[in-house]
Amino acid sequence: MEPLTEKQIRGSFVNCTKGEAARMKLPADFGELPWDDLDFLGWTDPGAPLRAHFVLPREGRPVGVTLRVPSTRRTSAVKSSMCQACFTGHASSGVTLFAAPLAGAAGREGNTLGTYLCADLACSLYIRGRKQPKLRGGLHEETLTLEERITRTVDSLTAFAEKVMGLR
Repeated sequence: MEPLTEKQIRGSFVNCTKGEAARMKLPADFGELPWDDLDFLGWTDPGAPLRAHFVLPREGRPVGVTLRVPSTRRTSAVKSSMCQACFTGHASSGVTLFAAPLAGAAGREGNTLGTYLCADLACSLYIRGRKQPKLRGGLHEETLTLEERITRTVDSLTAFAEKVMGLR
């Protein structure tokens, strides 16, 4: 992913107001992000831990989606879950249901769209092996190349963003 400026990130959001985008906090390590290893930028808002965001390239420009994180709940250490974007297997606490308000009038009426993603939104790092899930004996996908896994992850998040925007 090409590095983005704060202005590009804040101007990219399709499902929140300009004021909400201006108030959101960027990742604490924004100045040190490994842009070469990122296919999209995802983070939990350090000032509002029940809010998360992702920004991905789409048709030559960044598109940002703001997400709500449900309040924490107890999870089982024996259950496992899989991210719907990168297909990384995690202990159940490593995957979270994220809900995105829909863009436009539907979102103002309270309509949302949900998906299960890596709780830390570090899909790009998991598929590259730069970060390991806490799931013991986790599955390692060998049927797809790295490029195919990257494409699948980006395509999945793009489809989600397009649904939020009402394009699908």
